[in-house]
Amino acid sequence: MNIVSPPSRFSVSLAQGPEDLHAVQRLRYDVFCKEMGADSAGTDHAAQTEGDPFDMFADHLILRDLSLKGAAQVIGTYRLMRTKQAVEAGGFYSAREFDLTPLTDGRDDVLELSRSCIRADYRGGLSLMHLWQALARYVESHHISYLFGVASFPGVDLEVHRNVIRHLHAKHLAPADIRPFAHGDGAVVPSEFAGDVDDYRAAMVAMPSLIKAYLRMGGVVGAGAFVDLDFQTTDVCMILETAQLSARQRAMLGAQ
Repeated sequence: MNIVSPPSRFSVSLAQGPEDLHAVQRLRYDVFCKEMGADSAGTDHAAQTEGDPFDMFADHLILRDLSLKGAAQVIGTYRLMRTKQAVEAGGFYSAREFDLTPLTDGRDDVLELSRSCIRADYRGGLSLMHLWQALARYVESHHISYLFGVASFPGVDLEVHRNVIRHLHAKHLAPADIRPFAHGDGAVVPSEFAGDVDDYRAAMVAMPSLIKAYLRMGGVVGAGAFVDLDFQTTDVCMILETAQLSARQRAMLGAQ
């Protein structure tokens, strides 16, 4: 399978060994730990890496800026896990926060996206598009029908995010037959987000840009939310059915 991007200043490929994985974990440390204040169980402050047991089973997209040298080239990443890999790993990463049974049981055409990050000075440009174009090639190669994963709001104060998550539940809730729901110690039940949206405009302004991008492509959310104290985020479960992508969106993502 070839997901390598065409020659340009930027290159996207899959991690090929321990050196690549280490570079990915260093980038994640810079973004999640230094920038966002995360302190997960797999964080190694001495080595300045952020990792977990799922890393060894997953594929990792790596975005590089070839104008830089050495490890500094690694400026973006996505962790990808298919059903077969999740079985080997003991489950999907998102299952810590959401019961995925309606979406994943009996299916081998789902792909979990996690640990996505881009170096701060490359956000807002074409970096995410390069990653998504490579992701589109990966999805086609593995005949994926659904993409899913947790999407995060910064901070763990539920009141700050209640209005926007209420909007997601009111307008973008996943169909019941594929709808994950929050579970575990950090779960926030769906009834917490019942009622009318207080301020639609404020909800859209407060919504992280990555979640907005998923919604524009037809993305939906699971029921409830999860407060992740390790990463200091409030999470929702995003689901995107690849069949729902329009021809324009497929072209934008570089799908053939």
